[in-house]
Amino acid sequence: MRVIVAAEAADACFRVRAAQARIELARAQIKTDGELLALVQSRLREGMATARERAQAEARVAQVRASLPSLQAEQETQLNRLDVLMAATPGTYAAELAAPVERAEIPSMAMALTPHDLLSRRPDVIAAERHLAASNARVGVAGAEYYPRFSLSALLGFESLRTATPSAANFQPLAAIGMHWRLFDFARVDAELERAEGVRAEALARYRQSLLRATEDVENALVRQWQLDAERKELLLEVDADTRARAATQQAYEGGVLNLMELLEQDRQLLAARDQLVREQSDKGRAVVATFRAMGGGW
Repeated sequence: MRVIVAAEAADACFRVRAAQARIELARAQIKTDGELLALVQSRLREGMATARERAQAEARVAQVRASLPSLQAEQETQLNRLDVLMAATPGTYAAELAAPVERAEIPSMAMALTPHDLLSRRPDVIAAERHLAASNARVGVAGAEYYPRFSLSALLGFESLRTATPSAANFQPLAAIGMHWRLFDFARVDAELERAEGVRAEALARYRQSLLRATEDVENALVRQWQLDAERKELLLEVDADTRARAATQQAYEGGVLNLMELLEQDRQLLAARDQLVREQSDKGRAVVATFRAMGGGW
């Protein structure tokens, strides 16, 4: 439960930071599109643009503004989630995380561990292994009922316990009373042993299932991290190319070579690439959290 709460809280933090970054990105884009709208209006007054181009620029500004409410709702939702997970007064983390950060720090994890070490940290695997050990012990107890048992306390009885010092006179061996043997109850012993073996088989199946699930969780988390690292490299190249293309497109528009629609489309592509890069950074953090949880925590 501690691992789950820690992982959920970290996940909420990364989602808050992602929402903040996306909000800042949208506001910066609104400012850029507003400057473009002012340019279109200026060109319209000079007869170099059309009313249609102004409407297109206005629509673009409104489109980006429309994305803000959902991003703000995501931010508030995750802040509320974090307050609940940390048992804090509502609004505590809204104040603590109010200042956006340029890039959320992603912690490193101890990866120099063997697969056995990693899996043995998971509480579900540990619990399944202990259940299996207990079921093995119960099989041994059930099988022992086939053999006679002797009770030392019953074999060595005292005629009187009132004397201060036990002696041979008040000490009597009671061999017949001390032996316990279910000689005529083997059918019930058979049933008890069969039941214990069935419980052990079930515990073994659950243990194997927990190992398979743990292995799947760890492998999926590590594959997700690798995939996001590869995606980030391509996104950085895309953002750089779109930024250069956008600057060249605006120069061409101002020179009358390209129309406004081409510039607006380039704006859309650049915003989408930047937004995807922010989401990828958040996903990378959440993937590390998933790995932490899959490996049983402890770092």
